[in-house]
Amino acid sequence: MGFDVAALRHAVARHGRVTRVVIAALRGSSPREVGTAMLVWEGGQTGTIGGGTLEHEAAQAALHVTGRRISKHALGPDLGQCCGGAVTLLSEVYDAAAVDALEGEVIARPVSGVGDMPLAVRRRLAQARVQGVAPAPQLVEGWMIEPVHHPQRDLWIWGAGHVGRALVDVLAPLPDLAITWVDTAPERFPAVVPERATVVPAAAPAELVRHAPLRAEHLIVTYSHVLDLELCHRLLDHGFGFAGLIGSKTKWARFRSRLIALGHDPQAIARIACPIGSPALGKHPQAIAIGVAADLLNPHRDARRKDQTA
Repeated sequence: MGFDVAALRHAVARHGRVTRVVIAALRGSSPREVGTAMLVWEGGQTGTIGGGTLEHEAAQAALHVTGRRISKHALGPDLGQCCGGAVTLLSEVYDAAAVDALEGEVIARPVSGVGDMPLAVRRRLAQARVQGVAPAPQLVEGWMIEPVHHPQRDLWIWGAGHVGRALVDVLAPLPDLAITWVDTAPERFPAVVPERATVVPAAAPAELVRHAPLRAEHLIVTYSHVLDLELCHRLLDHGFGFAGLIGSKTKWARFRSRLIALGHDPQAIARIACPIGSPALGKHPQAIAIGVAADLLNPHRDARRKDQTA
């Protein structure tokens, strides 16, 4: 995880003064890793540094921070948590001007006062520039270093019905997903859309397939079997990292036959997963979304899919 500047800018635009609380260092066991952050404002917050007493007290303290504050917490003796480690938190207040001042792909700043940048910090920044490898979030000689976070996975969700909405609600909080949400008209989408989802109304959604990155992942959950088939056809011509289609085994058997008739290779067609979700969880939209999310987050998903289609 890194410094999510986009999420911070969005929060500041909506709430004005926002305090970002990040785990700067830890020793022993901790609920979350270094670089994990939450945003706190009067009346609300987003993100989590692990929950429990640590987060509750940090969120309360964040409302009274001025500027920048470093604090250390022994999770067992001080907070009564079972992790047993010790956590160092950095709390920083941001307004629009402070967010605009954030520059570069690595955010480095002193945790208290102002001083010359230590040589160790300059070396890490130079390595990032020369090698193109972002440093891990870390506290170095009184300076906090964090790479700017960018989503690593492009996910296109086709359809804004019940299942599409459930998918976006479940998946949008995941910071590594950049969601493009497509349907046929603006009124198909809810009035409030999660900030990590980009809504794209299009009268002819299939025409947008050519704009998707070649390694993008796709979930097809539209209201129309005709549109579902067209999207599968276009994706097979275009290329994709993963494609999943909502439906039954009967629907998929018919789609396979039609896609073969359209000239697609059966092995290529087999890369499309149908049905999506976990049948054991049921057919409720949220249950489908939970099963899909678990599958997307499973690092062994591709290997399992090969075994199932072999």
